[in-house]
Amino acid sequence: MNILLLGSGGREHALAWKIASSPLVERLYCAPGNAGIAQEAELVSLDIADHAAVIAFCRAHGIGLVVIGPEAPLCAGIVDDLVAAGIRAFGPSKAAARLEGSKGFTKDLCKANGIPTAAYERFTTAAAAKAYVHVCGAPIVVKADGLAAGKGVVVAESVSEAEVAIDMMFGGGLGEAGAEVVVEEFLSGEEASFFALCDGESAIPLATAQDHKRVFDGDEGPNTGGMGAYSPAPVMTPELTRRAMDEIMLPTVRAMKAMGVPYKGVLYAGLMITPAGPKLIEYNVRFGDPECQVLMLRLMSDLVPALLACCDGMLRNFDLRWYPDAALTVVMAAKGYPGSYARGSVIEGLDAAAAVEGVEIFHAGTKAEGGHIVANGGRVLNVSALGRTVAEAKARAYAAVDRVRWADGFCRRDIGFRAVARERAARA
Repeated sequence: MNILLLGSGGREHALAWKIASSPLVERLYCAPGNAGIAQEAELVSLDIADHAAVIAFCRAHGIGLVVIGPEAPLCAGIVDDLVAAGIRAFGPSKAAARLEGSKGFTKDLCKANGIPTAAYERFTTAAAAKAYVHVCGAPIVVKADGLAAGKGVVVAESVSEAEVAIDMMFGGGLGEAGAEVVVEEFLSGEEASFFALCDGESAIPLATAQDHKRVFDGDEGPNTGGMGAYSPAPVMTPELTRRAMDEIMLPTVRAMKAMGVPYKGVLYAGLMITPAGPKLIEYNVRFGDPECQVLMLRLMSDLVPALLACCDGMLRNFDLRWYPDAALTVVMAAKGYPGSYARGSVIEGLDAAAAVEGVEIFHAGTKAEGGHIVANGGRVLNVSALGRTVAEAKARAYAAVDRVRWADGFCRRDIGFRAVARERAARA
């Protein structure tokens, strides 16, 4: 079949790389794509916010499946419009995408269905939110209700820091996303990224992963969209994986079905592993970025039948196979990220980097210009590797990073440090 992939980041490059390897695929298109995705798919100049244009392209090119990478088109209802036009699409409906599009919606669903999560309240005025913060004290978490491109969560170490975040959100600092604010209990523990494929009725877990959100080594500095990831996440033992499915993912799928908005697609739970077990931090309604990159490297099975099974309600007897190897990805970002950064700097040495054993380089914010690859975003490259252990995958990834010549880029040097320490302790 012909497949159209929507998006332009590292997640979409990893999906394109995996989808392109399927014998079921005749032609793979991507809109708008990036310089790396151009090696796997035919890039299309489509405005993915223009649903009518996407539908017209699908009809003209015999598209049998549309795979939506980022959250914004999902929350805007592109799946609803594609399905209404008779075009199969992987991802949740607009109503189901509220699991990411509204933090308050998700927290209320958790409360109503006994899904473990942090205590919280919802607010529509700054004064009420600040009063709640004064009662609870700090540390405390302030979240914009709507989509804020990864910038809508502030972990406040003090009451005054929480007040500044509340004023910023209600003051329009995040646009419409901050019209309502959720203030919630600070959870301590180790974070993990947990993914399940869903078909509206049933769900199957994917491999586990762990993201690194902070911009600098040692988990210092502001939160980002993710500076690296690895899989599997040792913190997610088989018992914790079972509990995450039984206590969080499956109750959510059942609750959404009962509400008349069955959830189809990939459901991504950001979990905090607390002494009491896994608790939900938040849901995303698409593959994580950069977790998708390490998951695709480890996935042995063909991805395309799994995507089709989600669309067609056929997951119940589905099974996925995974390579036993570990995968790790290092995000190379433009200097200044997650703040302001320059675009247009030339990146060299990518072929030499990709020649390191076990390495794949997924492009995120890049474009081809004048015969060169140039930076065109905040997170620019995902230097990824497989290895028998996380330590080996890490060594290969950083060996490749060191071959990339990009004066305006930077990366964390400690991706996977928790897992490497666990491996070292297990050998001792």
